[in-house]
Formats: sequence, C-alpha cells, structure tokens
Amino acid sequence: MFSFEQLRGFVAVAEELHFGRAAARLSMTQPPLSRLVQKLEREVGVRLFDRDSRGVRLTPAGTAFYGEARRLLALAESAPELARRISAGSAGTLRVGFTAGAGYGVLPRLLNHLSERLPDLELELFEMVTRDQVEAVQSHEIDLGLARPPFDAAVFGHRLLMREALVVAVPRDHRLTALERPVRPDDLATEPLIMHSDAKARYFYDLVVGLVPVRHDHVVHSVSQILTMVWLVQGGRGVALVPRSTQLVHVDGVAFLPFATPTPEPVELHLLWANDSQNPALPVVLEALGDLEGQTKGRR
Repeated sequence: MFSFEQLRGFVAVAEELHFGRAAARLSMTQPPLSRLVQKLEREVGVRLFDRDSRGVRLTPAGTAFYGEARRLLALAESAPELARRISAGSAGTLRVGFTAGAGYGVLPRLLNHLSERLPDLELELFEMVTRDQVEAVQSHEIDLGLARPPFDAAVFGHRLLMREALVVAVPRDHRLTALERPVRPDDLATEPLIMHSDAKARYFYDLVVGLVPVRHDHVVHSVSQILTMVWLVQGGRGVALVPRSTQLVHVDGVAFLPFATPTPEPVELHLLWANDSQNPALPVVLEALGDLEGQTKGRR
C-alpha cells in the first residue's frame, strides 16, 4: 500500500514536471524522490510518468491519479482539524426529533438558525410524537427533541422553546365563524369534536380536556397528528382545537378562530435532551439556540 510520503513526492513531481525542482521543493535530494515515485508506481501497478531526454510528462493514468492524490492529501491534512471541531461540538451530527406541529412553525427557523451558527454541523431529522421522542432521547436514538411536557427531570434536561395559543379549526361556513368574539369553551359543548389521542397525543388531550367540557358521545374521532385533524375538519367531520401555528398549513375550506383560554398561550414546546448525552455537539447547539428562544417565546 502506498504512503502519504509517496503521494506528496508524486504530486510535487507532477506539478513541477522536473525531479530536481520537485526534490528542492520537498527539501530532499533527487535520488530518494526518484525511488519514492518508482515504489509508488510499483504499488499502483501502472506507469505514472513518461521520462525521456525531453523531460518528464504525466501518463494518462498519472493525470487521473494526480487528481485523486491531491484529494487524499487534502483529506489527510483536514482530518485533524475536523476531529478537533467534532470534539468541540462545532461539527459532526445531531439527530433532532420534532412533532408535526413544530414542523409547521418553529422547526424551519431553528434549522436556519443552526445552519448559520454551525455550518459544519449535520442535522438529521425525525418526525415523531412526543411519547416516541421521549423514548428515543432516553435510548440515545436522537440527541435533541422538540417535544411537549412534562418530562422526568432525573432523566431529561429540557428548556422552554416557545409558547403559542390554541385556536379552533372549523369548516369555513361553520356557525362559529359569525361570532364577533373569541370562541369560548361553552360554545363547543354540543359540537362534534375531533380529539387528540389520549395515548399518542397525551399533552394536547389533557390540555383540551382541562379547557372544554368534552363529552365522550360528542367525540367523533381521536387522532395523533394535527394535520389529520385539520383534514377531517375540512371534510366536515367536526371541529378541533389545534395550536395557532397550524394556520400556516393553509388548508382550503378551514377557518381558524381565536379561542378564549385562562392562559393566553397555553401550548408549550420544549427542547428535550438526555442528561447523560455524550454528543459533544449538544451543548454547543443548546447554547446557539439561546438567541432563537428569545425570538420564539410569545411569538405571534
């Protein structure tokens, strides 16, 4: 197998097309350089240079090998710096889980923010409900989640990323669209309701049940994904309470009405990570996201 020393010798000769000048460039004498190149040709199994009285020329194989040799040398020179940046957390890979609701609103801003601050960091994205994110963070299948509380503080670190209001998604010709005030919980008492699943969307289920007098016989569907709820509303199946960022979806035939709640912005989204995470990029990302949190908390 050839060595990097042989590659450097070959590249010098290929660029100088003169063994004497190449040897001087490498601070060595010509005979050892000639032996390096000859040994490289034996290792590769082809002639890389034509040598005659007129001088030194690259063969077609040598021309092709020159480009690859330069690439290998560049990788060898950059590898230590890359290792240092990965160790410092400014490069490498961060696996990010996110809810569908986060994908409508804050996720694009978060990705743009990190791409600007940490351009060498690769971000892998995984869409999953909060329950699955919690399991994936704990098992280190993902490094960072965008999830809904609560979380076990003994296992997880978390930080509030944003708050937002709840709105009522209704068919565009629904009677509630004629109200000249926010929809109140009692306005929904007899409405067919598209509910969040109590198993897979427990955060929203508990939030809605705490705000609206939900009757089991009025629940027409229970689903885990917010976009599915909106499609069902479009189809006239009922009304649904969804986070305000859902309006960014712009589904034809669906209106989003303000909803009166004791807390103006009751929907929380948190950054979630494992306390025992070993990914050096995680603390760097959390620090970089500090500015973004200031822009998203209370964002309209």
